[in-house]
Amino acid sequence: MTKSLTAALFGLGLLASSTALAGEKTVTLTVQNMYCSACPITVKSSLEAVPGVAKAVVSYENKTAVVTFDDARTGVPALISATTNAGYPSALKS
Repeated sequence: MTKSLTAALFGLGLLASSTALAGEKTVTLTVQNMYCSACPITVKSSLEAVPGVAKAVVSYENKTAVVTFDDARTGVPALISATTNAGYPSALKS
């Protein structure tokens, strides 16, 4: 009985720690093909349609998108794919 309880608690601890490692992440993407002030609306909509994205702030002036997302649900490749599919290729800003 004690072994079963110990194993169950250990398993719950591992589950909790893996969940704790996942979290909110913010990245900046450089975005191409934004030529007018309406373009950021399309870029923002494409990013916000990605499951796990909490916030997207797109700057026409800087040609960037700052995206906050749950890294357990999505990642940078999905963000890049979303903007590219909308006609605005992007890349992780270094």
